[in-house]
Amino acid sequence: MTADTEQPLAPVSPLVKYAGRFAAVTRASDGAVRLAELPFLAQLSVRLDAKGPAAEAVRFALGLALPAEPNTAAFSGELAALWLGPDEWLVVGRPGSAAGLEERLRAAVAGEHAAVTDVSGQRTTVLVGGARARDLLAHGCPLDLHPRAFGPGRCAQTTLARAGVLLAGRDEHRPGYWLLTRSSFAGYVADWLLDAATEYLPDVASLG
Repeated sequence: MTADTEQPLAPVSPLVKYAGRFAAVTRASDGAVRLAELPFLAQLSVRLDAKGPAAEAVRFALGLALPAEPNTAAFSGELAALWLGPDEWLVVGRPGSAAGLEERLRAAVAGEHAAVTDVSGQRTTVLVGGARARDLLAHGCPLDLHPRAFGPGRCAQTTLARAGVLLAGRDEHRPGYWLLTRSSFAGYVADWLLDAATEYLPDVASLG
C-alpha cells in the first residue's frame, strides 16, 4: 500500500482503556453508580451577543435556543447548548456531527458579529449516573449538587479533584451528569472516579 492510498487512522478516545473498568463498576454497584465514556461528541464553541439577531438565527438553525440564564443548559433531541458565559455557549451534538453543525451555525450567523469554532477534540465526556452519582461527585466537587441547586438543566464550569471540568445535570439516568473534561486530564479524572466509586461497591475485589 502506497502513501497515496493509506487510510487515515481511526480516532481513539482518551478513555478507551477505561471502558472495561467503567463497565465493571456499573455492574458491581448494582445501580448505585454508572460510569461510561461518551466519546467523540461534537462540541462547538459559539460566541455572540445573546440579545442580538445572531442568537435568534442560531435558534432557528438548531431548533434550540441558547440558554440566557447563567449556568443553565438546554436540551433538544441529540443537541444540547451549555451556557459558559454571557456571550459564550458550548453546543454539543452526536458523534460525527461536528462538521455539519459547524456549517449550519456559520451559515446562520454569517454577516453577524459572532464566532463558531469546532472544539470537539478538546474534551471527552463521561456519563456519571446511578442512585449515588451525586454523592460520588460531591467527594471532589465544590458545588452544591443537591437537586434543588443543581438538577437537570443546570451546568457549571467547576473542578473535580482539582481538575477543571464542565458539569451538566441530565435526566436520562436520574440522578445523572455529563462530566466534560479536557482530554489531557481525562485519565486522571477517570482514575479519581473509579477510586471514589469503590465506596459504593459491595465487593471491591470483583473489579480485579
